[in-house]
Amino acid sequence: MVCRGARVLARVDNAGMPVASPFVIVLTPAEEAELLARVRGGRIEHRDRVRAQIVLAAAAGGSNAAIAADLGLCVDTARRWRCRFAAGRLGGLADRPRSGRPRRFTAVQVAAITALACALPAETGIPLSRWSSTELATEAVARGVVSAISGSTVRRWLARAAIKPWQHRSWIFPRDPDFESKAARALDLYARTWEGAPLGPHDYVISADEKSQLQALRRRHPGRPPGPGHTRHVEFEYRRGGTLAYFAAYDVHHARVIGTIAPKTGIEPFTELVAKVMTTEPHASARRVFWIVDNGSSHAGQASIDRMATAWPTATLVHLPIHASWLNQVEIYFSILQRKAITPVDFADLDALAERILAFQDRYNSNATPFDWTFTRTDLRALLDQIDPPPTYQPLPAAA
Repeated sequence: MVCRGARVLARVDNAGMPVASPFVIVLTPAEEAELLARVRGGRIEHRDRVRAQIVLAAAAGGSNAAIAADLGLCVDTARRWRCRFAAGRLGGLADRPRSGRPRRFTAVQVAAITALACALPAETGIPLSRWSSTELATEAVARGVVSAISGSTVRRWLARAAIKPWQHRSWIFPRDPDFESKAARALDLYARTWEGAPLGPHDYVISADEKSQLQALRRRHPGRPPGPGHTRHVEFEYRRGGTLAYFAAYDVHHARVIGTIAPKTGIEPFTELVAKVMTTEPHASARRVFWIVDNGSSHAGQASIDRMATAWPTATLVHLPIHASWLNQVEIYFSILQRKAITPVDFADLDALAERILAFQDRYNSNATPFDWTFTRTDLRALLDQIDPPPTYQPLPAAA
């Protein structure tokens, strides 16, 4: 290592022998253990390891010149850390505070711009749907918060505060007044409980829904399979071949899917699905079969409950709250179907699409295992506690 600076040689006496340092290092057992840990630690900063090596060598009686030669350092470096340890012990090995460049922005200015990022632009009369870092910087200057600032500086501040106003995520507030109680019934069934009592071996839980508007799109030109240096290519243009609906009933605890294909959704095709499930073992001889459904038109309202109870006395229809399809386990199966068997869409006609769906259903049933559902009543309560009441909006004035 090249040693820079004026003092590069060890002090020597008139006879040419190195002068012993006046700072004699004697370590306590605790200090020695700490320094050895720094030397041997795999995640220790290099500079901290070197400083520990210098002090350990000094404690072993090494001169500054010998330590510098052994470690490939300047003599001044060895002298500096020997002196600092002698004066401040382990604390003396830490870097001293550095003045650095003066701060250009005060904490108040940083807080003001962060607060501005947390407000929607439209609330202050700015014709924007959301802020960008550059627009925040421009607005901060226009408001006199700062005299000048760059968008990259604002972006760094917001990154430290985990605020990204240029992003957005859709959500919907629970509108069902009985949201918790309705959702809890389904969660209890997933946990094999109904009205406080455990389900028996001849009780089954079905999660059912329909996947509508599945399109048979036919690409105008064949795609290219993946190869070295390129991914799979799918033709952009297509011809429409119509739509169909896929009704599926997912046995929650046995991971089996029973499905039917229909031209469109409706009460009649859902009734056909129910009949197919309820006449197939083991559901045909079950003591009870609970059907968890959302509030789609094919199975909505009290009328759907009455229809099922009349047609199938052992079946019980359980409605989820409005806008709670995310609690319906069959939606997980639908996402797997879409990702693995349908996307990217390229089918000659509706028959080819239906054949693919039902073939995937058989393949899925051959090796599926139940979903590891972990969302419980406790999690539901915690989620609802995080949601504030929705804002009250005043009706718009009538047009003149």
